[in-house]
Amino acid sequence: MTIRLPGAGGRLRAYEPRRDPLAVLPDGAPLASRTVFSAAHVVADPYADVSPDAPAAVDWDATLAFRRHLWSHGLGVAEAMDTAQRGMGLDWAGAAELIRRSSAEARAVGGRIACGAGTDQLTGPATLHEVRAAYEEQLALVEESGAQAILMASRALAATAAGPEDYLDVYGHLLRQSADPVILHWLGPMFDPALEGYWGSDDLDAATEVFLEVIAAHPDKVDGVKVSLLDARREAELRRRLPDGVRCYTGDDFNYPELIAGDERGFSHALLGVFDPLGPLAARAVRVLDTGDVKGFHELLDPTVELSRHLFQPPTRFYKTGVVLLAWLAGHQDHFAMVGGLQAARSLPHLARAYELADGLGLFPDPQCAETRMKTLLALYGVTA
Repeated sequence: MTIRLPGAGGRLRAYEPRRDPLAVLPDGAPLASRTVFSAAHVVADPYADVSPDAPAAVDWDATLAFRRHLWSHGLGVAEAMDTAQRGMGLDWAGAAELIRRSSAEARAVGGRIACGAGTDQLTGPATLHEVRAAYEEQLALVEESGAQAILMASRALAATAAGPEDYLDVYGHLLRQSADPVILHWLGPMFDPALEGYWGSDDLDAATEVFLEVIAAHPDKVDGVKVSLLDARREAELRRRLPDGVRCYTGDDFNYPELIAGDERGFSHALLGVFDPLGPLAARAVRVLDTGDVKGFHELLDPTVELSRHLFQPPTRFYKTGVVLLAWLAGHQDHFAMVGGLQAARSLPHLARAYELADGLGLFPDPQCAETRMKTLLALYGVTA
């Protein structure tokens, strides 16, 4: 049996789906050698009568079930991050509800969770005082929910800050008052163009110095840093300069195997959006790494990079569409709908290639179900068998 898939040139080609899934049984035991978070997507309510710019309508049961899936494999969940369409369909009210519900679910099942705290309740021009107050509100909610906080990069701060000193002031204030060590998130403009010039400079070398100055002033309040710049060399250099005890969590969805494996001078932990579709396989690979088998780790994870680079190709911020497609094809949700109508953000050839690459990796627990669903999507676009 074959399925006809459209290519970038508009031609249809035959593809023979894989019949043997890569079976990875859940193992709730924590991973040993690396701390690994999967940023998780939200499942939209497909029956809600909402417009793309309306508040998100979320299927809470399916959303929480997906988090239990990730926890069952020993992964941590990074909640209310950009993978959850934060700022691209999910507003602060929706994110706050997501944080509360997911944190309660984590306590119920013993799962690890860290949640994003930002400033997205601000909808217009803001002063530095208002930016700081917005961060404080969100940080308080995350801490009250019992989750670890991730201080997300702020569009409002990027638009308001006059220079590096404003970043040092805002982050210094937040770190002084945080109850527990937080994760700092440096999200590059390829993920969010509004974050251009973060840390007060378009020069990444200068920005890195400001970032390190924030950490050095409060090393006891920084559990780690999540770096999402898609630059493996820069991340490796940065992690070598971190104070003792401060982790580097790679957010590099292009180069994660080499960064997690590390070198003679250290390694990165992980907080990755691509581990949403790769969760079971990623957990299996890190468990192999736990035994000291670096070669076996690479044999499992290196083949996934082509899929990840495809999902995160420019415009990178629309990678969520491919992530949700794969969740639907894998049977984690009953539909391919997204908050904000973001299911339309990628072309049919892009989605078809994502299916082909994921199927080739054996990511679908039921390949026949995935094939049937992909054929349904193709038919909606006029591709007939």
